Amino acid sequence: MRFTGLLFVCCFSACATTSGATGEGHGITFIEDDYAAALKAARERDVPLFVDAWAPWCHSCVFLREHVLTSPQLQHNEKRFVFLAINTEKESNTPFLEKYPVEVWPTLFVVDAANERPVLKWLGTGTVEQLEKLFEDGERTARASAKSGDPLALLAEADRLYAERKDALPAYQAAVSALPEGHPRRPRAIESLINAAYGARDVQQCAQLGVEHAAKQPRGPSFVNTVALSLSCASMAEASEPWRLPAIAALEPLAFEALKLDGILADDKSGIYELLVDLKGDDKLALEWLEFLEAEAAKATSPAARAVFDPHRVGAAIAAKQPLRAEAALKQSERDLPDDYNPPARLAIVYREAGRLDDAMAAIERGFTRVYGPRKLRLYEIKSSILAKKGDVPAARAVLQEGITYAKNLPGAQRSDRAIARVEEQLKQLK
Repeated sequence: MRFTGLLFVCCFSACATTSGATGEGHGITFIEDDYAAALKAARERDVPLFVDAWAPWCHSCVFLREHVLTSPQLQHNEKRFVFLAINTEKESNTPFLEKYPVEVWPTLFVVDAANERPVLKWLGTGTVEQLEKLFEDGERTARASAKSGDPLALLAEADRLYAERKDALPAYQAAVSALPEGHPRRPRAIESLINAAYGARDVQQCAQLGVEHAAKQPRGPSFVNTVALSLSCASMAEASEPWRLPAIAALEPLAFEALKLDGILADDKSGIYELLVDLKGDDKLALEWLEFLEAEAAKATSPAARAVFDPHRVGAAIAAKQPLRAEAALKQSERDLPDDYNPPARLAIVYREAGRLDDAMAAIERGFTRVYGPRKLRLYEIKSSILAKKGDVPAARAVLQEGITYAKNLPGAQRSDRAIARVEEQLKQLK
């Protein structure tokens, strides 16, 4: 369930079109970027709406679309929901984002089509099995079909509160307490509890809930997700926090255990590698991570499915002090996905780290010809860092200022005050 939000490929078709293959044996078919059409279809069929809010730069988003939602095992759920995909980078989707704000990518929603109320919100990806449970829980909550006194009714109420951006922590605590060990929904309830703590930006509670529950989770995707999220929260805490190191000490061995498990999404396992490499600064572990990603990318059956691994390959190659090892894959992605701004932007980072600054500038300029939406601010940051490395600080400052102006003029639902503040701080540091 590795996701990108408060922390850090191929775009599909635009309005009123669908993604997914046709005929028997395909995965889920989505209406793309047309909330009104999806809502109308859901009301006509009297079914809930399932929404995948994603972004083209988000590797977990694209992994979900290319490696999980394409599974024929999920196709039968088209009878239970109308499926909608929302590219959060598109300005045309601003009205949706005003109604259903997104701060973590991907975010999955179940919406009661009758009243447009969100009844379930899930941060991150999931396996086929996890998604099946989400579909069941979302449908149950939308239909209000759980019996009073049933622990699932408590879970449904917590899901509804969380989806409505209300304080869901006590409700999830109650659901976890009511669900006995061995209940098939208990692992998911624990994940949601920790997600709620993360969403509340309470990194201490997020980490300590992981310490409390992770070791007792059945070994599988929910165990990996619990460890990854709680360890991420612990790593984000200030170094002076007295609880930080004990939490990391308890969770880190579980993270190494997660790397050895079978049946785990490659994206989730890569996220564990990323956390451990960041924490330990271990070149050997970084190289192991890079070799894992190269092997997984070699199994991909399409350019977009292979490009999913590009961002983590860049991070792993840089951590292993071999940045140019990611060059060939990024060049291939740029050839295969000529409209995608991500490959040249990532190439710019690789060339910057390798000291090939003219190549880095050429790559980032190619990215600017294709980028759109909030992600453009990140390209301004990359370009500024290249100029600063070239010694042209005035130009680097001018680029950051241009990026800040751009970001402040984005529609409100797409504007990130945290991102703007981050770039403003970079501008102060450039003297």
